[in-house]
Amino acid sequence: MAKSMADVVVLGAGAAGLFCAAIAGQRGKTVIVLDHAARPGGKILISGGGKCNFTNLRVSPENFISANPHFCKSALAGFTPGAFIAMVEAAGIPYHEKRLGQLFCDNSARDILTMLLGMCGRAGVDIRCDTHISGVTKSDCFVIETSAGPVQAGALVVATGGLSIPKLGATGFAYELARQFGLGLIPMRPGLVPLVFSGGDLAWMQELSGVSFDAQITAGKTRFREQALFTHRGLSGPAVLQISSYLETNAALGVNLLPELDAQSVLRARKASRGKAALKTVLAEFVPARLAQGFLPAEIGSAVLGDLSHKALDEVAARLNALTLLPVGTEGFAKAEVTVGGVDTAGLSSKTMAATAVPGLFVIGEAVDVTGWLGGYNFQWAWASGYAAGMAV
Repeated sequence: MAKSMADVVVLGAGAAGLFCAAIAGQRGKTVIVLDHAARPGGKILISGGGKCNFTNLRVSPENFISANPHFCKSALAGFTPGAFIAMVEAAGIPYHEKRLGQLFCDNSARDILTMLLGMCGRAGVDIRCDTHISGVTKSDCFVIETSAGPVQAGALVVATGGLSIPKLGATGFAYELARQFGLGLIPMRPGLVPLVFSGGDLAWMQELSGVSFDAQITAGKTRFREQALFTHRGLSGPAVLQISSYLETNAALGVNLLPELDAQSVLRARKASRGKAALKTVLAEFVPARLAQGFLPAEIGSAVLGDLSHKALDEVAARLNALTLLPVGTEGFAKAEVTVGGVDTAGLSSKTMAATAVPGLFVIGEAVDVTGWLGGYNFQWAWASGYAAGMAV
């Protein structure tokens, strides 16, 4: 079977891969995109609850996790949120800011995918889905062995993502290629993922499954203030997903259920002014009623404030402002939105995403050891790293 030939082959038809392919195609390069999935952009379509949180108005390097926190600066500066927003507006896609600078499509994530596919189409990019890769070799050029025959290219861009959400086709292929070509790896773990608990903690959390609450969640020196959510296995919600990317194995996290209040002062004041009220009734002024009833032992929650000593109230206050919880794990890559870790940036150019020791090889997107916060940051990394490589191939 004769080889297909192109200037550039992009492995992966996700956000980073499609954008990189479009940029390279716009520069006059012949580009082939290969993906084992039946259709392109599967992860795009489910993102943001189907609305695609495609970027954030306030992106900075501090919003990303990496063994080298400075690596992402060049690419992020080279392609900003404003640049992508301008493309979205030019495509006539309506969008809105939800909170904290997060931008979502008004209609559907499909609008973003349609825009990317349109860019690729106009640039002459050849997208081949349902194509499985059995091997990659390099001599004068790259030869990619596929289920539809070999493909040859002078440049190879790895955009196959991380390990998160295997049901959408996620694999460790990018890491296998990295090892093959001598690139280092930073250990991979699930990020932006719900936390799992056991024993006594899980027992009371399960009773509150479905209850969301405002909280400040802390792990080490890192903290996030957003909504949290009880699940049948533990905790989820934006604040918990954010902290999960920072949480070390077997480490505890702190939960402040009243992040704007000094619980000790509040409870003592309420004892003076509402001494005949039950503690759970007073707590329901500040947290959801089910949480007020469920997070304390029944005998304490039902007790009348006037009957509780200052010491007892102070213990409740400490639990409200500084509850310590010990997760036993996470929901794993099956529920993780991203992969923390990946291809070591020490072997990549921060300006072009090229492998410094392998001419013509580029690694972009989630496969790289750059992981964004929840809120559009990972998409912005996909656009920025894809643009950097697309301009360099």
